[in-house]
Amino acid sequence: MALMPAIAPFGTWPSPITAAAVAAAGATPQWLDVVHGPGPVHGDRDTGAGPAVWWAEARPAEGGRVALVRIGDDGRAEDVLAPPWNVRNRLHEYGGRPWTVVGDTLAFTHWDDQRIYAAPLPGGSAGADSDGRVRPLTPEPAVPHGVRYGDLRPGADGAVWAVRETATGSRRTDVSRDLIAVSRDGEVRSLAATHHFLTAPQLSPDGRRAAWLGWDHPSMPWDETAVCVAEVDGDGALGPHRVVAGGDGVSVCQLTWGPAGELLALADPSGWWNLHRVSLAGAAGGTGFEAIAPVEAELGGALWKTGARWLAPLDRDRYAVLASGRLAVLDTTSGTLTPVAPELTAWAPSLAVAGGDVVGIAAGPHTENTVVRVRPDDGTVEHLTPEPELPPAEYLSVPQERTFRTADGHAVPAYVYPPRHPECAGPDDERPPYLVHAHGGPTGRNYAVLDLDFSYFTSRGIGVVAVDYGGSVGYGRHYRERLREQWGVVDVADCAAVARTLVEEGTADPERIAIRGGSAGGFTSAASMTTTGTYRAATVKFPILDLAEWTGDGGEVHDFEAQYVYGLVGPLPETIRRYRDRSPLHHLDDLAGPVLMLQGLDDEICPPDQAERFIAALEGSGIPHAYLPFEGEQHGFRSAATIVAALEAELAFYGQVFGFGTPDVPALELRR
Repeated sequence: MALMPAIAPFGTWPSPITAAAVAAAGATPQWLDVVHGPGPVHGDRDTGAGPAVWWAEARPAEGGRVALVRIGDDGRAEDVLAPPWNVRNRLHEYGGRPWTVVGDTLAFTHWDDQRIYAAPLPGGSAGADSDGRVRPLTPEPAVPHGVRYGDLRPGADGAVWAVRETATGSRRTDVSRDLIAVSRDGEVRSLAATHHFLTAPQLSPDGRRAAWLGWDHPSMPWDETAVCVAEVDGDGALGPHRVVAGGDGVSVCQLTWGPAGELLALADPSGWWNLHRVSLAGAAGGTGFEAIAPVEAELGGALWKTGARWLAPLDRDRYAVLASGRLAVLDTTSGTLTPVAPELTAWAPSLAVAGGDVVGIAAGPHTENTVVRVRPDDGTVEHLTPEPELPPAEYLSVPQERTFRTADGHAVPAYVYPPRHPECAGPDDERPPYLVHAHGGPTGRNYAVLDLDFSYFTSRGIGVVAVDYGGSVGYGRHYRERLREQWGVVDVADCAAVARTLVEEGTADPERIAIRGGSAGGFTSAASMTTTGTYRAATVKFPILDLAEWTGDGGEVHDFEAQYVYGLVGPLPETIRRYRDRSPLHHLDDLAGPVLMLQGLDDEICPPDQAERFIAALEGSGIPHAYLPFEGEQHGFRSAATIVAALEAELAFYGQVFGFGTPDVPALELRR
């Protein structure tokens, strides 16, 4: 006979999901690829024996170090590089592909100095640096982090090809970029500098051509990108480039050389990122694209990090693709798009193919990210890494995919994570508090996956809803461009519409709704608190708060996003009034309730200046607020200690604001 649940106020349910447990499960795989014998696989080319799956892995328990890992000969994951090697870089500040294999050599970028290093491929179970054979390939910059490298790829004549980023002045926007080749003996040669922003060249199967993407301010890569092609000379240099496709409002998010040596692109001339063949001769009007098996589905994504892969050829007619983040097989003969392993609802854009199987990093509603191998013909899933040790499943909230409607009829996708506990329930006359989660970007999105960060709250009786507001990717260009010149309006309204619906249907307590988010989601959270009466509190993490200052002219933004805001808010100087009207920092008198501010002090994307000005302006206002700055943290929190402190502070904040006890976390000092 089942026991009746204990009745306890929402927010006070005892939970085994501690902040430390959330941090411990946060080792995140990324940048996966397949290494074959002496070199990597490109398309379906097997250039050596013995495919091995490699990836980078962020480790909060090691201070956020990114390790390099592979599946060893015994079938178990093993580190390739021991500490202190940190396989990460600052390209575009978000980072580009940080490792590659050329012949019998591993090349990687190291966070501490941003240089490229080389090491022989490991043998047996020993790490590549176990005998001290790691050596620098690029020179030490005169200024720390003054020269950065990223998006590493195999080049001609055994060289590593990459994007080089050079600081040219004291401002965050004083940056130049070029494509470079680094030889085995450390000779660095510039190959081309066609655009202000670049992806590294990709060598064609016959070694005769190279192809890359380029774009310039004010475009972001999801606005428009150009496809560049150049001949490769006999000495490995590039000849004059030609723009053969793209531009003119068309975005290309991935290039790859296909099984027959053709150049393929995920491009969106139709409004959806779809597979196209690229004419190497170009085309009238500069389009240069031939659609292959067009579908009304998003097969690509936003190119926040160069080197991302949403597509990998399986054979001459079939391609593994990510359709809005879910694995599918695109058959170009039948024109069909077939879902594969639908229980895995979110894949990282790091698809690769080994022996006809798809390998990648995937998660689902009941599982966090793991490295998996999937047989595309029948969807059989093999987990190559152990699934992270999780709290009991009955404490984990399972996302509910829903579509909400705004007052003017716009559909807004969202994922609802209701409170869940095997032994507790709330009083009949009480509705739970809810947190509206605004994702970053704002050109980002949420997925229907297990989220321990969310379950930390839901297992205590606090619901969460993650909103894909207008501007989110995965729903076509039209939905993405709902946010064009409407940032601070559409995102705010969409989140509020979701919150109001949850209240109206009796799901959420209208007096205990908060909004939370980081980066661009931090802006949406703060803007929501100053423009709507929907929320009673907000957690704002590493945010943008003054739009006019978050431009290349304002000086508080890095180069990659220096003109992003022009498309999100409007061109300057003619729309300068909008910038002030939508900036939370200029509307503190309208702040609807308490604010918790969390900020990394080493953040180069959203520096602490704006958060500190916001908090300083609240002193003496009578509005409860708290500010937690974290030494050594960049954009997003990486170390376990920070993750724990931030989560516990957030729970304590909601308890104090919404009036429930949180005895298992330290009290938070709220200033006024």
